[in-house]
Amino acid sequence: MNTLQTLELLHKLKADGKKIVFTNGCFDILHVGHLRYLNAAKKLGDYLVVGVNSDASVRILKGPKKPYVNEIERCELLEGLKAVDFTLIFDEQTPIELIKKVQPSIHVKGGDYTVDSLPETPIVESFCGKVVILNFTEGSSTSNIVKNILERN
Repeated sequence: MNTLQTLELLHKLKADGKKIVFTNGCFDILHVGHLRYLNAAKKLGDYLVVGVNSDASVRILKGPKKPYVNEIERCELLEGLKAVDFTLIFDEQTPIELIKKVQPSIHVKGGDYTVDSLPETPIVESFCGKVVILNFTEGSSTSNIVKNILERN
């Protein structure tokens, strides 16, 4: 399904009273922290949409040697998880433009953020959505995985 078709379906589901939950991130090298976070996010509503930073966006945010896994494969991996219903790739450094299109009932971020410091909060609240901050899984990160691999070689 292309982006336009996905957005049309999401708007229909929301009009039918379904609760759409949205989150976003790079999700480069999936790990247990991602899994726990996405499972918790899914429990907040009926459908979970994951905005995935494009490869170009990841390079801007994380550096020229990233991502390790390309955007298409990152989406495929995420869609293979039970919790994830849809993925949408976005090119910006924040998901604000995508959130404006999806208009989720709930926008979820990890515990390394606060509602007040999140640039997306005003947009989400402008269409009566809610921002939820979930607990951060300490020690679970792509950086830690890469560090452990390098230390063992």
